Amino acid sequence: MRRAVFLGLWATAGAMAVGALGGCSAKPELSTEEGWVRLAAVPGRPAAAYFIVHGGPKPLDLIGVSSDVAITSEMHEGGMAMKKVDSVPIPAGATVAFEPGGRHVMLYDMNQGVKPGRILSLLLTFSDGTRLRQGARVIAAGDPAPGK
Repeated sequence: MRRAVFLGLWATAGAMAVGALGGCSAKPELSTEEGWVRLAAVPGRPAAAYFIVHGGPKPLDLIGVSSDVAITSEMHEGGMAMKKVDSVPIPAGATVAFEPGGRHVMLYDMNQGVKPGRILSLLLTFSDGTRLRQGARVIAAGDPAPGK
């Protein structure tokens, strides 16, 4: 009988310890997801790239985005009145979206062989020197955004 009570107390204490540790979460890790690129309606015009950045344990700035299929790229803010920006703050643990009508990356002088359905690579560079690669599905100008 004593042994059953003793084992029961140990099981309860163990469950409480696991529950307490469940509240301890790992530090957020800098990451990206959901990359996609919309081709221009007129060939030769720039394409637009979109993605999501999840901030890591410390604040950083996104200082560049490039692709091996575009000669140059620029980060912009806004839809109609696009404003070029040299960096985008990524607060620690925050999610920053690059999406239509807001932040985005213009890809200039794209390789004309890039067609809808292809997955291309975006290289994101951060202020601490970190570089992350993000795959980006290419869609045509009039197509809905992936997942929409």
